[in-house]
Amino acid sequence: MWEWARFGISAHDSPIRAFRLSRLLAFCQRVSRSCQNGRKWRVRGAGRGQGERPMGKKAVSKLFYHLSILSTFLLAGITLAGAFSGQLSPAGHIRFAFIGLALPVLLLINFAALIYWAIRLRVWLLIPLIAILGNWGYLSRVIRFSSPPPSLAAFTIATYNVDAFNGDQTGYSCKEIARYMEEQHADILCMQEFGSNREFNVDSVKKAFSTWPYYSIPQAPAGTPILQLAVFSKYPILSQQLITYPDSKNCSMWCDIDINGKRIRIFNNHLQTTEVSSNKRTLEKELKKDNTTGTEHAILKLTDGLEENFVKRAAQAEHMHKLITASPHPTLVCGDFNSLPSSYTYHTMKGNRLKDGFQTCGHGYMYTFRYFKRLLRIDYIFHSEELEGLDYFSPELDYSDHNPVVMRMKIK
Repeated sequence: MWEWARFGISAHDSPIRAFRLSRLLAFCQRVSRSCQNGRKWRVRGAGRGQGERPMGKKAVSKLFYHLSILSTFLLAGITLAGAFSGQLSPAGHIRFAFIGLALPVLLLINFAALIYWAIRLRVWLLIPLIAILGNWGYLSRVIRFSSPPPSLAAFTIATYNVDAFNGDQTGYSCKEIARYMEEQHADILCMQEFGSNREFNVDSVKKAFSTWPYYSIPQAPAGTPILQLAVFSKYPILSQQLITYPDSKNCSMWCDIDINGKRIRIFNNHLQTTEVSSNKRTLEKELKKDNTTGTEHAILKLTDGLEENFVKRAAQAEHMHKLITASPHPTLVCGDFNSLPSSYTYHTMKGNRLKDGFQTCGHGYMYTFRYFKRLLRIDYIFHSEELEGLDYFSPELDYSDHNPVVMRMKIK
């Protein structure tokens, strides 16, 4: 009763007044306890203050959680779409071509999302896991855990985009490439962007590769500039043909080689160049200038160039597929396709007749383009059923922007 007396409440007061004062007393007691416990409080109807911060953090955390779930689903959906990019021609499905090009990065982000949800012990980890497993076909073409069998190879073939030997006037790069291929006992060399210069001409290149006495360096038709190809061989070259493409400097060639009495047809390809590196340099220059208009123009040029070259490569691959299918001999298809294993170009060139050499006898992680964080495998050797792969690898050499691909094999 003493609390009532402190507020001037007596037994003679009206019931309404007594009730209001008792409510006030109860409120004061709650405030006192809250202050003693160090808790924040706010009078109802007052403006927002520090007392609401814990509730704000909780709301932000909840929003981030739901956005993370949404992002995980969107990322997984786009990544799964990349699994179908190899089946759809860029001519009618250009978005899938771009997704296929971005697939290495998308898979890395999905892997990061998988780790994130696993740490949080949430069921959402299944979403990026499904996206990764859905692209197992692509992963099996860049990662292999098998070891090469200890078997003696009948012959060794190598393909290498030599980037015009870096334009080296001393011939150092050319001689070093020849020395390395000799160490690997390469029997057949298929080169793309084969080039010479005034100081180190074609005769000098032939001399550097004198270990391979047979060669084919097809010349372009008059008035048709091409990025030249070459094949050097320890075995006789029986016939050859250059294949050019409309509105392109890129080209392909085939030649028949007699390997110990067995005729083998080899297709050496350099399909449509992406031109990403040159357009990327233009974009970087505009970014340094802080020129918004120039930057937008460079981005449009980059994307338009990619789209145009996707379509050109697809058409070139379709043309080559017809020639490869028509080959009457055991067949090897190699070169710089400028396309990932997720692409329409890769699947078209490989078709149903050929096997990817890396899948039959490769091991480890496979990339062939030395830039872009070593994420891109764009150089290949395919083989027909009559040939058996024994070993497949891509050594790290710094004589070009590509690494060579070397394959040891035998004729069944």
